[in-house]
Amino acid sequence: MQAHDTICRAIDLGRIGYADAWDLQQRLVAARKAGAAPNLLLFCEHPHVLTLGRNGHIENLRVPQSALDRLGVEFHHSNRGGDVTYHGPGQIVGYPILQLAEIRRDVGWYVRQLEEVMIGAAAALGVSAFRVPGRTGVWTRPAGAAGAREEKLGAIGVHISRWVTSHGFAFNVCTDLSYFDLIVPCGIADSRATSLERLLARPVSPSEILPVLAAEFGRAFDLQMRPAGKQQIEEWLCAAETQTGAAAAGL
Repeated sequence: MQAHDTICRAIDLGRIGYADAWDLQQRLVAARKAGAAPNLLLFCEHPHVLTLGRNGHIENLRVPQSALDRLGVEFHHSNRGGDVTYHGPGQIVGYPILQLAEIRRDVGWYVRQLEEVMIGAAAALGVSAFRVPGRTGVWTRPAGAAGAREEKLGAIGVHISRWVTSHGFAFNVCTDLSYFDLIVPCGIADSRATSLERLLARPVSPSEILPVLAAEFGRAFDLQMRPAGKQQIEEWLCAAETQTGAAAAGL
């Protein structure tokens, strides 16, 4: 990789609707493909929403649309991998927009590294998280319950186009876990979700874990993490649109 390709900008978008975040991802993916934007890691929280991946099964939604409407929960189809999942307040969602061709052209490796990011972040707070063979994501067990069934702490669903990534991971920090009862999480009937707050039995805020996730991401992908703001996003998008316009005009 060139020196500038080892930089990854981390941006906290705050609370943002799922559809708005997806639109922003699409625009930034196009900018990254054009070389107008750097490697990025977008962090955000979503209002209550269920999303169904491209390989998902609608029967894993346990309630009708009318029930979601009463609860104020949106529902969206998604072009990411995986089945149905929940996003909501207290859950950190990470959307990497990386040019994998400059890092490693290996989708399986990329997913394993996203798992490593969440495993490392959990360990930094004293939580032992792990992989389960055949199940994408990050799992753990309650303290002092060695024989208990593993519970899911973090989910992964990705999309890759011309080796540029979108979608990503969801890490339960202080999430209201009752919303997972609306679905069969990730299509696994006996899967139960957990959170850092539940495991640690103390309040944990997203702001506490965001810098840890960014550091672990940099370590997992051998990237130098640098903070950026929303204003820089507009600059990259503007540069990409200018570049596209010039190419269309034959300049």
